[in-house]
Amino acid sequence: MTIIDSQVHAYERDHPGRPWIGTLAGPPEVTGDDMVAAMAQVGVDGALLVSPYAMYRFDAGYALEVHAAHPGRFGLIKPVDPADPAVDEVIAEWAGLDGTVGVRIMLARPGGGGNDDGTLHPGTATVLRAAARHALPVNLLCWGLLDQAASLARAHPDAMVVIDHLGLPQPFEPPAPPEPFAALPEVLALADLDNVAIKISGACTLSHAQYPYDDIWDPLCRIFDAFGFERCLWGTDWTRASNILTYRQGVEPFRLTDRLNDTERAMLMGGALAAIYRWSPRV
Repeated sequence: MTIIDSQVHAYERDHPGRPWIGTLAGPPEVTGDDMVAAMAQVGVDGALLVSPYAMYRFDAGYALEVHAAHPGRFGLIKPVDPADPAVDEVIAEWAGLDGTVGVRIMLARPGGGGNDDGTLHPGTATVLRAAARHALPVNLLCWGLLDQAASLARAHPDAMVVIDHLGLPQPFEPPAPPEPFAALPEVLALADLDNVAIKISGACTLSHAQYPYDDIWDPLCRIFDAFGFERCLWGTDWTRASNILTYRQGVEPFRLTDRLNDTERAMLMGGALAAIYRWSPRV
């Protein structure tokens, strides 16, 4: 079984050559080398490396450096700016680079394309059209904005839309939200759209229980039933989750649980991702 993490981040320390714009929960530095070592310790073969918006905004330069240093280990996802008049050209250029597999819209972040009044920036449509032309899935951070995500996916059936982090708000430090799965009915409604898949990323951070987080399985199984394992992509959201659990603790509950059979586990932990992003690690 090939194991692929659907979302990890890597970044350098803040320095003048590549200054941080903001901060992301996690250690002062998690380099590409660090991320590869963490994956190797627990048998994760590859990952989608998402350039961290919190630190680098729309500059994916460090992700490209990590990919060059570790060829075959990472597929690359870049946040794009729907308000950029040249976003169509940005996506075309990104699609032509080695190792790139998707783009990301940060609807749940200021300036990310989602407006407080429930409307969307017109540029979000441009992003989905451009991504569809280049066969790049569009990753949506859209917690609290699931209606907007549904509207985008419905209006652009040729675009593959991947919902980040179960579509649910996730903590950056303990404790988990009191009702972490409160918006689950809205999440399940997205399954009616054939061009929507969902990352089961960061799920362990929603648990109120100790490792191995047994209380997450009933709501997760409802998601599996609605979407089918062919549209569910396991992931850790490392390093955002690092203040709550270890990387191993984000991997082992899914690899060892008896709530999944071997076929389901293989699809959830790599098979669905390989099909949707048309990418597999070469290690």
